[in-house]
Amino acid sequence: MKRDSLLKGTLILALAALIARVIGVLQKVPLVYLLGDAGMASFGIAYNLYFLLLTVSTVGIPSALSKLVSERADTGGMAEARQIYRASLAFAAVAGLVLTALVIVFAPQYAALADDPEAVPAIRALAPALLLFPMIAMMRGYYQGLRFMTPNGLSQIVEQIMRVGTAVLLAWLLLEWGFSRPVAVAGASFGGVMGSIGAMAVLVWFAWRIRKSGEYAGSGADREKPARTIGQIYKLIFTYSIPIILGSLAVPIINFIDSSTVIPLLKGMMGYDSAKETLGILTGRAQSVAGIPVILAIAVSQTALPVISSAFARGDRAEVERRASQAMWLSTVFGAWLVLVIAVSAKPLNGFVFGDVKGTHVIILLTFASMLQVAMMTGNSILNGLGKLKRAAAHVYVGIAVKLAATFLLTWWLGIGGAIASTMLCFLVIALLNHRMIRRDIRLNVLGGRRLQFLAAVAATGLAGWGTLMLCERWVVGLGGPRIDFFFQTAITASVTGGLYVVLLFAFGVVGEREASILPGRFGKWASRFVRS
Repeated sequence: MKRDSLLKGTLILALAALIARVIGVLQKVPLVYLLGDAGMASFGIAYNLYFLLLTVSTVGIPSALSKLVSERADTGGMAEARQIYRASLAFAAVAGLVLTALVIVFAPQYAALADDPEAVPAIRALAPALLLFPMIAMMRGYYQGLRFMTPNGLSQIVEQIMRVGTAVLLAWLLLEWGFSRPVAVAGASFGGVMGSIGAMAVLVWFAWRIRKSGEYAGSGADREKPARTIGQIYKLIFTYSIPIILGSLAVPIINFIDSSTVIPLLKGMMGYDSAKETLGILTGRAQSVAGIPVILAIAVSQTALPVISSAFARGDRAEVERRASQAMWLSTVFGAWLVLVIAVSAKPLNGFVFGDVKGTHVIILLTFASMLQVAMMTGNSILNGLGKLKRAAAHVYVGIAVKLAATFLLTWWLGIGGAIASTMLCFLVIALLNHRMIRRDIRLNVLGGRRLQFLAAVAATGLAGWGTLMLCERWVVGLGGPRIDFFFQTAITASVTGGLYVVLLFAFGVVGEREASILPGRFGKWASRFVRS
């Protein structure tokens, strides 16, 4: 298995995550129809708690594992890398058992905190997924450290297919058999358990394939090196992982804050039922759609961390600066592309996926917030690669403090818009702190003095996209029902917006020879033809 470059690894993970995300968004069509926005609120509460606990138990260690493995893979230390990997799997197995038990026992208490007792069955039905997902995360971290991104990407797709298929099928069957809505929501939540089984099967198959081929078995001298003790291994793992865990909690904590406070804060303003429906729009619609640009940041972060860590461990400053600049460029240029396409097309996309345009403004606002999230996550990854793990974590908690204070200050005034505005402020603060710290250690050359050209391309694309949408709303109607109209309006608006953005990047000189050179194979040759000299 050949190692993946920064761009190739990013493309593999981004494409896989995009496919998984699209499948996840499309599942909301039948689920919203079957469960309603109130049922989706309970579904969202269960998943936000699940993702928070999963992040606490796993995110730091797989990232630390990726960093440790990447450093040792280039310096002849694969025996030690495999030893660290096995210790991580053992920890994941224990963590999975403990978390599953805790979630099952304390589900009623968390549901009461979120002011939604109907969420208890959904939380408990999802809990068994925590048995496998910590180990899945460790395996993905190991492959990431070796720079093999295909196993991670394929496992995400299989996971999502099994999760969505199970969720929709069980929700429909349980309602058909006369069970209540909370039970049907629990059936939908159980899809996460089946998804974990599918992902584990894919990763185990790749592990068997690598072991059978003998790749990365280590040299004879490597295998004879004295092994670390278990205590030394866990000390090394947690020295790296704890700061990464703390730094990776931004989004789960933000979602946790929103899930826990939106109903209590808004019910005095609009009533309990309307407040719960608003939360369902936020968790069931906006977070799904606005999460699409974030898949790019996740892909860039997962690919950049081992590459930058390896170069930093070798003392290759020039390579560190080059890779960090590439990561920032990918996040900025492609992140803006995704945000523009989704924000401009949000109204017909909302109508096509969910059957009506309710909550479109929430989707648009959260999509713009996701651009700041992309910048924040990429900066965190670069800082972790530079060994600034504690500073990256500290920045996150400054942002979380801003989020918490702003939630209570702004939600009373702006409603759900205040909750999203507080999220924007959180991401902005973290991103600015990260950027300042990175610039202290290395030089970044992201847009090469072409910031104004980039902003002009973004502004022109946005205006043209909105104009296209207005024309579509006037002329692309009556094609066979509202959903068909929404589909074609989305397709035309998204195509014009996305295509024009790419054209303007070349026309305004945002993409130069340097950027074209990092594109793989034929894409790079094709792009070089349109670069302005």
